[in-house]
Amino acid sequence: MKAGWKTKKLGDVCSLLNRGISPIYLEKGGVRVLNQKCIRDHQVNYESSRRHDIKAKKVPEERFILLGDVLINSTGTGTLGRVAQVREEPDEPTTVDSHVTIVRPKPGMFHLDFFGFMLATIEDGIKEAGEGCGGQTELARSVLAERFSVRFPESLPEQKRIVGILDEAFAGIATAKANAEKNLRNARALFESHLNEVFSRKGEGWVEKKISEIAKCSLGKMLDKTKNKGEPQYYLRNLNVRWFNFDLSDLLQMRFLPSEEEKYTAQKGDVLVCEGGYPGRAATWNENFPIYFQKALHRVRFYEPEHNQWFVYFLYAKEASGDLRQYFSGTGIQHFTGEALARFILPLPPLADLRRAVVKFKALSEKVENLESIYRRKLESLEALKKSLLHDAFRGAL
Repeated sequence: MKAGWKTKKLGDVCSLLNRGISPIYLEKGGVRVLNQKCIRDHQVNYESSRRHDIKAKKVPEERFILLGDVLINSTGTGTLGRVAQVREEPDEPTTVDSHVTIVRPKPGMFHLDFFGFMLATIEDGIKEAGEGCGGQTELARSVLAERFSVRFPESLPEQKRIVGILDEAFAGIATAKANAEKNLRNARALFESHLNEVFSRKGEGWVEKKISEIAKCSLGKMLDKTKNKGEPQYYLRNLNVRWFNFDLSDLLQMRFLPSEEEKYTAQKGDVLVCEGGYPGRAATWNENFPIYFQKALHRVRFYEPEHNQWFVYFLYAKEASGDLRQYFSGTGIQHFTGEALARFILPLPPLADLRRAVVKFKALSEKVENLESIYRRKLESLEALKKSLLHDAFRGAL
């Protein structure tokens, strides 16, 4: 170990390491309470916070967050382990809910911003240490306190020097990420603009048809392990349906009878549309083999097969503009029901015009996807650079 550096258990360098409260929520008033959504990309987002009724349940004084505290998501698949430091004084009394752990450094032991960077270095380890509990990923306080060790120089000026280097480097990375993300948005906006121009132009020979008039729609099979019979078969769920294509990397299985094959499989040329989860998201199945699908998906089989891709592009344009939401039902989790899909209006040009438009849509879409791939690789490289800098900083190499 580099001279002047120490290694200690996380619990030994904290004055507080505890979960937050179980809130009693209010629409207005009370005190601000942060949740898992508020912790992302090593930053605290107060806009996603809610309000707690302090009159119904008091908040212990130590559970109000302070400047320098580090907040760690301690439950939830996909959210567990996210780390963010409070680097500015909260503008009002603020606490966290019971899914978030407050980690507070011992006074005088750390330059506060150094403490935040130090805990960011163990973020990946925290994610891996979650203990499954009834399907919910959970991280016990004792695991955080005892299993994780941190390395740091005892010298506060040295800690401050390292923070200065990391802040400057991370500011440059943040600017580069913001530019890449802007380019991503611009590339997609160009595609959407072209779609809207074509769909709004409507020339001679165009007609408008309800989907029920030009296609046969049906929902997939309900997942019920106690009732489903037959042989296990791979099937699509809404997570597998992306815009314009499918992610087949994590297909699940359920049981289907031979007699159910025709009813619950998509054939080449069928469009699959998400009913819930990501309502309206759609892609055309272009494989040469059939695939089963779950009830969370609609199968749309057009009487004129060339309408399928046109329909998917139109759905995408409507989703991007927000107009598709008028077809959704449900106040919480929204659904694109069979009834709504049946009355969905699709503008149709003559087939010759449709073919030419779809060819252009596809070519532009492929260009946008190539650009997005480049920008995503750049974002991944920038994230890897951040981790590399943190690794170097906490082995004394900066």
